[in-house]
Amino acid sequence: MWQWHRIRFPNRRGLRLSGLLYSPSLEAQARQPIVVVCHGFTGTKEGRGRAVAMAEALAQETGWASLLFDFAGNGESEGEFSDLTLSGQVADLTAAVDQAVELGYGPVVTLGRSFGGTTVLCQAPNDPRVQAVCTWSAVAFPQRSFPRARARPGPGKLLTWDSILGVRVYLKEEFFADLAGYDVLDCARRLSPRPLLLCHGDRDEVVPVGDVYALWEAAREPKQLLVVPGADHSYTQHYRLVWETFFQWIKDLKF
Repeated sequence: MWQWHRIRFPNRRGLRLSGLLYSPSLEAQARQPIVVVCHGFTGTKEGRGRAVAMAEALAQETGWASLLFDFAGNGESEGEFSDLTLSGQVADLTAAVDQAVELGYGPVVTLGRSFGGTTVLCQAPNDPRVQAVCTWSAVAFPQRSFPRARARPGPGKLLTWDSILGVRVYLKEEFFADLAGYDVLDCARRLSPRPLLLCHGDRDEVVPVGDVYALWEAAREPKQLLVVPGADHSYTQHYRLVWETFFQWIKDLKF
């Protein structure tokens, strides 16, 4: 019987990351495929319940397991949010893939929402265990979405930054410096020949729809694009369509 398993696993800094694994058992049964899901900026693994519901629907529709986890400094994982960097999230995702593989799961597909979408795009080219990638509302130009110019001095050496989601957070200078080391379009290009599914809403109020078109142009085949008319950043009224597209894409994957 399918059930949720609470797990914890270390990242490269020795911090314990919190995860939720949806599967019939903690360890994989035979060759059990899995989706590792990355939340967005300031988000959590549960996605206010929608990520949990998506994983349950995915299992029912496709038989795939899911691993949801909190990046360090988010949700129930150890660490401080102010230590966030894209490199740190890439390393956390690699630790989550490590955990899935150690438990016997595979093939592995990664799915990322918003800044989590940026993370899966940047992580996969250097991890051959990831055999396909899907993004929802991914940030293609992080330095544009997180402009250093908007940061203001905060307590100590921290910088205060009013995020694109309207939430005031504290970040260090390293966050902005680290972003400069990433070319997300090149990461999308280097993913080939592994499959890529890009999803975005054309009324996204947080990440411009132009980001997904730029990723689409940069990526090589095999690739698939879904731009949802009228959809906002969270697909508030359209999430079922995105789920259905993702589930069908999963079913069509050939390994």
